[in-house]
Amino acid sequence: MKLCRLDELAPNSARRIERDGQAPIAVVRIGDDIYAIGDTCSHANISLSQGWIDEADCTIECIQHGATFDLRSGEPRTLPATQPVPTYEVAVVDGWVVLVDPDI
Repeated sequence: MKLCRLDELAPNSARRIERDGQAPIAVVRIGDDIYAIGDTCSHANISLSQGWIDEADCTIECIQHGATFDLRSGEPRTLPATQPVPTYEVAVVDGWVVLVDPDI
């Protein structure tokens, strides 16, 4: 499943991707690396793609309460979040960021 064009995703930015009938995904670009995680903070119903990206720690921070999540694993790094968010394997194919497992 195509999520977005790579050139539409600026370095050190995130983009919310809506999918028919499924939870949204935050696609994050740090340098040449692309990550995809569930876009909803596990502590509060807030879009993570609106948060701040820390490229050195490979995390994204929720704008409401400051919980941070590891972009590689989805694990919370700081409170108040205690539950992980899902992560998804992505690849860049012909300039598109795509889900590796399209059944997700």
